[in-house]
Amino acid sequence: MKITVTDAASKWFRDEMGMTGRGIRFFGKVYGKTPVHQGFSLGMTPDDNPRDPIVAEKKDDVTYYITEGDQWFFVGYDLTIDYDPETDGPTYIYDDNGELDR
Repeated sequence: MKITVTDAASKWFRDEMGMTGRGIRFFGKVYGKTPVHQGFSLGMTPDDNPRDPIVAEKKDDVTYYITEGDQWFFVGYDLTIDYDPETDGPTYIYDDNGELDR
């Protein structure tokens, strides 16, 4: 499990959310859907005090992370955070690297 943040996504988080020098926690939440979960969606929140991070990626002075309590949502997947110009916001790509097919 790892987090990758593209340059375009990093710019969006810094410019639109003012996240320079801060942290963003990603978590699973009830309701919605993702390409890999029915009934659950991905949430994010500014959080500058990571507690029990299991994975983190620092890019352009912003720390993107997932905590131990949300590991269930991401098990078996790498998360790539990109920018979608059509929605003018982040988009999330889940990659199992073929591991779930084994």
